[in-house]
Amino acid sequence: MRLLSWPLVTQLLLAPLVVASARASEYNDYSENLLLKSLPGNSILASFRFVSNGTFDSHHSVFPRSLAQILQQSQTKELHLKFTLGRWDAEQWGRQVWDGRTAGGTGVELWAWVEAADDSEADARWTTLNNALSGLFCASLNFIDSTRTIRPVMSFQPAGHHSPERLERLHLLHGTLPREPVCTENLTPFLKLLPCKGKAGISSLLDGHRLFDAQWQSMSIDVMPVCEENGKCQLQMEQTVDMVLDVERSMGKKDSLVPKPPPIEQLSCDQDKPYAGGDSCFPLSGVTDLSWSLSEMFGRPIRGSCPLAVVPTEEATHVCVNIAEQRAIFVSQGSEERKKSPELRCFVLHGRGPNFVIENLDFDIVLPELSPSTNILLTPPPVYASRSLTGHGQERGGIQAVLNNPSSNSTVEFVYLESLPWFMKPYLHTLSVTVSGKDDGNVVQDIYYRPALDRKRGTQLEVRLRVPPGETVLLNYEFDKAVLRYTEYPPDANRGFDIAPAIISILDPTSQKSTFSIRTTSLLLSLPTPDFSMPYNVIILTSTVMALAFGSIFNILVRRFVGADEVIGGGLVSKIRGHIIAFVTERRRAGGNKPKTE
Repeated sequence: MRLLSWPLVTQLLLAPLVVASARASEYNDYSENLLLKSLPGNSILASFRFVSNGTFDSHHSVFPRSLAQILQQSQTKELHLKFTLGRWDAEQWGRQVWDGRTAGGTGVELWAWVEAADDSEADARWTTLNNALSGLFCASLNFIDSTRTIRPVMSFQPAGHHSPERLERLHLLHGTLPREPVCTENLTPFLKLLPCKGKAGISSLLDGHRLFDAQWQSMSIDVMPVCEENGKCQLQMEQTVDMVLDVERSMGKKDSLVPKPPPIEQLSCDQDKPYAGGDSCFPLSGVTDLSWSLSEMFGRPIRGSCPLAVVPTEEATHVCVNIAEQRAIFVSQGSEERKKSPELRCFVLHGRGPNFVIENLDFDIVLPELSPSTNILLTPPPVYASRSLTGHGQERGGIQAVLNNPSSNSTVEFVYLESLPWFMKPYLHTLSVTVSGKDDGNVVQDIYYRPALDRKRGTQLEVRLRVPPGETVLLNYEFDKAVLRYTEYPPDANRGFDIAPAIISILDPTSQKSTFSIRTTSLLLSLPTPDFSMPYNVIILTSTVMALAFGSIFNILVRRFVGADEVIGGGLVSKIRGHIIAFVTERRRAGGNKPKTE
């Protein structure tokens, strides 16, 4: 019997993938790419992007059937789901990747356009969508009820192609869960939606230990209809994973899973500090660009290319690295370089075709150490935004938002959206907008306010602002804190309640459509909290008193004291007991008087 060679056996085993790849290119298409960007402070931005196209029909080669059935059952025509953890530091890292449209607020953020005849039907389908997505992504999306749902008016516009007739029947609903922890349970279902399931291609770098150890990370799923010029429409799903990795922390995991600080003799200390001494060190940041590689940052190299991904065109690439021009870069074999600019170097991974098993080699990128550090030019965002709580006490409070326009020659116009829980009751008459400490009526262009209903819906506030060049706007308002029922407090009530981040949508001056999105940090609100140990103390004290009082009174009323002779049958028992005692005594005496024998 003749034995087959290993490469031939491998090709025969993976032949169905090749057929599926050809079928995918015939009906649907799938593409993936990775962007690596160097950030100040020895940080690396890694942005993964996966695009899958499909339809609602019975054929699903690339587009996941599980998600398509959920969208079809709930009549959702456009979906945007975000899982975010951490805070994007705009002052240090500059403009957010993908203009902020792939990142949400802290926790989970979801908004969708649902087709329905009226609001009640839209709410029912919105609940169906939340419950189904909750099971699909192992998240608590089913807790997005009416108190956490709003209907934005000025902040969001559909990103897909919808006919005018359908737009009239679409209802926009938005919900947030700022307290939702994002973990590996959400990453695993996310990877299962990809054609290669994280086993090959760029998605093979995604590992929960690296992703959730990042300084900031976001997972995004956007589904929308896309139509071509010939009128052919299809459903497009864009999945993105963005993270900011600390090079020093990631490289420190080579020797130990738990990062350890370097010895003091290996640190570059700032000796110009007047309080610097031999037992203290204030490290200098940005002195040296540390060396790093993909296999060291993510724990593994890219395992070839996904066989179901389409062949990149002259413009499309697999991996792009945005670094300083003077910094060297080394790549492994099995790739082709396409230089877009002096700072942007892109690569195409080979391995597509019937013999992709042989050509599909691991891909790695290595950047050596560079000293002194290179200066990276960062593009500032359209607006710098920060938000904080003001006031004191457990009865009233306030919110202050600081909005700064960094441009020196252009005016920025945006919509500021607040989604507050029902137990925060803002006073609209206390809303004040000041520019450089002075009231300016030209800043506020429009206001939409929807008050809250206790335990039914939250507060929705949208303010459209126009900030002059180089100016800083302060937005303030006051609110009352409601007293909750004791059953409405979480187990860790004294920690506080998470308030969803504010959403800032930058508007285009001509089309008045959103072109950039910014999320502020979430807030931690302290409400009047009762002492939950008091009910326990009251229950224990009351139970003790009731037991003593009831037991004493019951004994007095029921128990009766009588003599032993008065008990029925007591005389007979005494006689029998007396006879037994006498018999035992007599036997003992008889045994004691028995003569001894020699």
